[in-house]
Amino acid sequence: MLDLIFQQNSLLISAGIFAGMVLAVEFGYRLGRPVQGRESDTTRTHINAIQGSLLGFLALILGFTLSLSLQRYDMRSQAVVDEANAIGTTWLRAQLLPDSVRTQVQDRLRQHVDLRVRAGSIDLAHESDRDVLLGNTNQNLDAVWALALQAAVEKPEMVATGLFIQALNDMIDSYGRRDAALARHVPNEILFLLFATFVLTGGVVGYAAGVAGHRPSVTTYVLLVLIVVLSFVIMDLDRPRRGIIRIDQSSLVNLGAALDAGPGATDTHSRAVTGHP
Repeated sequence: MLDLIFQQNSLLISAGIFAGMVLAVEFGYRLGRPVQGRESDTTRTHINAIQGSLLGFLALILGFTLSLSLQRYDMRSQAVVDEANAIGTTWLRAQLLPDSVRTQVQDRLRQHVDLRVRAGSIDLAHESDRDVLLGNTNQNLDAVWALALQAAVEKPEMVATGLFIQALNDMIDSYGRRDAALARHVPNEILFLLFATFVLTGGVVGYAAGVAGHRPSVTTYVLLVLIVVLSFVIMDLDRPRRGIIRIDQSSLVNLGAALDAGPGATDTHSRAVTGHP
């Protein structure tokens, strides 16, 4: 089950945040306006100090949450490159397998690359489609593993078979690491804390304006817009397969094209991707 916030549309969440902050500012202003004449200068100074502290706390939480989102984005991006490298190494070593299994293994590896590229385009919120694709991927990997075992039985003395099995094991591990990276998101608790701080800060800003005897200025709403835009970026980074900011899958796409192009093109491309046979 995906996180509650992750399942929602980022634009709708951002619109809700903006509406909530605008309402909080207006509500705070209406609370502060009636007590304007009864508040002393000391009280106003105290309110302004609290307002500044809340804005500083909000900046801290925003920066911390953005850092978490960027870390997860970088982790997912690196996982794609690592998986492409692992598949490329496995392909190169597959060329050392006995003739009886080599072609079948290469066909299966082509299918695996195609499945992994398709997996990168499926929204994680579409759990049923994703489960079907992951099931097909696991079946394909089981078939490759069975062929590797067959090669080991046929030629137990061949070092090349052992090297291929090692590369295949690394490829399966990279597949698992990439899927695990996709499942790591900014915890809901941190997002809820962030959203609550938005509303509370908006209320205090509106209250301070009411106590000061004026409506919130235009710059207040500019600040709200900037906060909402940054919140959208945070949520978009945390949604690697939808939204504006996407994970670059060119490593897998280029590898798939090279595998389909033929032996000569494949050798050159695979070495460029993996760095070792």
